[in-house]
Amino acid sequence: MNADRTNADKKLTRRALLVGVGVAGGAGAMYAAMGALGLAPSQQQKDFAPPQRSDFALTGRAAAKVVILGAGVAGLASAYELGKAGYDCTVLEASDHVGGRNRTLRAGDRLTELDGETQVATFSEGTYFNAGPARIAQWMVTLDYCRELRVPVELFVNNNSNAYVFNSGMLAPVRFRTARADMYGYVAELLAKATASGALDKRLTSGDKANLLDFLGQFGAIGSDGSYTGSPRRGFQVYPATGPGTPLSGPPPMSDVLGYGLGRALSFDLDYEQAMPMFQPVGGMDKIVEALAREVGDDRIRMGAKVTKITNLPDGVEVAYTGGSIKADYCVAALPPHLLVKIPCNLDPKVRAALAIPVPASAGKLGLEYRRRWWELEDRIYGGITETDLDLQRLWYPSYGFHGTHGLMLGYYNIGSDADTYAKLTHGRRLARALEQGERIHGPKYRQDLTASVSVAWRRQPHIEGAWAGWRNYDANFELLRHPAGRVYFAGDWMSYLVAWQAGAFESARAAVTQLHQRVLKGT
Repeated sequence: MNADRTNADKKLTRRALLVGVGVAGGAGAMYAAMGALGLAPSQQQKDFAPPQRSDFALTGRAAAKVVILGAGVAGLASAYELGKAGYDCTVLEASDHVGGRNRTLRAGDRLTELDGETQVATFSEGTYFNAGPARIAQWMVTLDYCRELRVPVELFVNNNSNAYVFNSGMLAPVRFRTARADMYGYVAELLAKATASGALDKRLTSGDKANLLDFLGQFGAIGSDGSYTGSPRRGFQVYPATGPGTPLSGPPPMSDVLGYGLGRALSFDLDYEQAMPMFQPVGGMDKIVEALAREVGDDRIRMGAKVTKITNLPDGVEVAYTGGSIKADYCVAALPPHLLVKIPCNLDPKVRAALAIPVPASAGKLGLEYRRRWWELEDRIYGGITETDLDLQRLWYPSYGFHGTHGLMLGYYNIGSDADTYAKLTHGRRLARALEQGERIHGPKYRQDLTASVSVAWRRQPHIEGAWAGWRNYDANFELLRHPAGRVYFAGDWMSYLVAWQAGAFESARAAVTQLHQRVLKGT
């Protein structure tokens, strides 16, 4: 709840800033401020200038042997940075692939769950499914690594006015642009009428009231009497061409619009983690871990090496794994905490207790490949997300391959109890359930031209068993793990304030190897 309250405060602050600018300087000033915040349409028409490469280097060369547990983003980043500083690194990975939750599936890839059920991807050439992370905010250090590793990026469409909103109480899905226009219009009407009736006289001067009414007129497209009766912002049945077009009829009653449940949809990309523009690597998210692994070197990554014991020694660390053991001067443990805590070790009991606190989360995704990109051809949707209150939660439309002959969309991306519901099902039953619900949004075509599908339930993935692991409170236990346990250091997105983001894994890896390096240079 504290996190939710903090996010709400941030959104209110941004909104209050825009209102204040509008009151002080008029619509032009407010529009300029929106442009500075990345909210004005013209903002995306400009060339994007990403942040410059972060200045990170382990200054001073050092020589020590380091064993790294896990070849996910944090583990590979640790090996990459330490390798540049002259360390001899060995990475132990229990599975048969690098990347951990950074998993992109293509034709021929196999996905096996804890109970042994295995899916084989049969996607077309060039089609891929980002089963784990799929987007990068422009301020995140992940983009710096893409630049440094020469991984090209492209836009990820996180918000699309042509996508839909839908909940089980609606007769039919509504375009996001239409729902947004109606919600803004009715909210503006209510506030304008409250202002005109004197309900805000204790808070506003007469000048404030005039400026606020001017703002609301533009914000909600309301009339001079303060009423909202609709506007071209809602969209058209027939868009203007050689004629003026035919606007959508409506709007519906205010109570219907309030029943859409638009809170998340309207506030989603105001959050600092989700604001447009966002990015994705060209060709799949795993291009990042492929580049990291290439720099680390295949000879330094041992696959199928499940860690079975960790022993702190006075002069180093010994790690046993399936197939052998290794002794090193230091260890970076970059495994999920709920798995790490189960490994026999001689770590301090307080450390083990702290590792048991982060809670593994459930999340699931379903990749659906169609031989025809009907969402572009018939719905005019190019990327973006449809939000629902169904247990599939949301549909994603691809941000690559536009105007191709085939394409892959997400038939669901759900988290929490809804993800658990799907995780209990076989892939076939997940697919059937998702198609039934998706048909409520897109109609019969949602079942047509489907050629391949793969679903992932992250709580059921071996050697991972969770989409991410988060802290209820960043307390003394978190602080304890930010420091080494003997010669064992901890890294992963769970050791950051960016849980579930690759940026958190990168940042935590940088923090861990910096501590380790400083210790080596001091000879302690």
